[in-house]
Amino acid sequence: MRDIAIVVDSNAGVTKQELTFLQDVFVVPMPFTINGEEYFEETNLTQQNFYKLLGEDAQISTSQPAIGEVVELWKKLLNKYKQVVHIPMSSALSQTYATAQNFAKDFEGKVFVVDNKRISVTLKQAMFDTLKLIDQGFDGEQIKKYLEETALQSSIYIMVNTLKYLKRGGRITPAAAAIGTLLKIKPVLQIQGGKLDCFTKVMNERAGRQKMIDAVKKDISTRFKHLYENGELELAVAYTNCEEKAADFVKQIKKEFPDIPFAYANPLSLSIACHTGPGALAVGVTRIIK
Repeated sequence: MRDIAIVVDSNAGVTKQELTFLQDVFVVPMPFTINGEEYFEETNLTQQNFYKLLGEDAQISTSQPAIGEVVELWKKLLNKYKQVVHIPMSSALSQTYATAQNFAKDFEGKVFVVDNKRISVTLKQAMFDTLKLIDQGFDGEQIKKYLEETALQSSIYIMVNTLKYLKRGGRITPAAAAIGTLLKIKPVLQIQGGKLDCFTKVMNERAGRQKMIDAVKKDISTRFKHLYENGELELAVAYTNCEEKAADFVKQIKKEFPDIPFAYANPLSLSIACHTGPGALAVGVTRIIK
């Protein structure tokens, strides 16, 4: 057992099965309110049930984990560990970080809340990097410093199959959604620095995949060039309720980037899936610790 426990929220996409062999990693489930009832991702809300309810036009909203339960988890872990490193979803997407950071002040330098500005597969990679840093002798303060200094060294590009859920979440206007649906436009979104923003628009899935691949190539040849040359990059695919399409996209990614390690293909966290809906494909490129 390591001296430092790692806490992430379920937006990192760490499954219960993976936790069986990930020592010293603990997951806080993200809460959802669906038709007035509370659910927790990976606890009483599976991916399958979520998309079923989404397809039925259920009223779905997200919220922060209850800070009291998070604090109790920290206290429990500090009975066995010297320190806790807590890596929540990006502060640009939720108030979870700010709330946790405020309460961590009461733990006298034993709990370190990291604003890693990531979510999904890039947040998961930060968790793996933290395990390596602990094994290299870093303490909680040094880990927080490293993860925040390198937080922006990742990108996610997401192609959305429908504009319906972006409209519902208020990210585009009803008029823009209506025009986009009529023209069969598929938006490609990006997450850099934590924010979910529009990157470009395409007319079909094939064009969308190519736009995402081209975007990763541009990142590799510009702001991530030194990381690429040092072998410090890794690729991953994420998706929402479209495993066959994701598997095909993985093959395409591996063919396009044969000299960059491919990590995994994971479902997008449900907090993002609320906005993208089913059928979304994403590719992430992330700095890693060799």
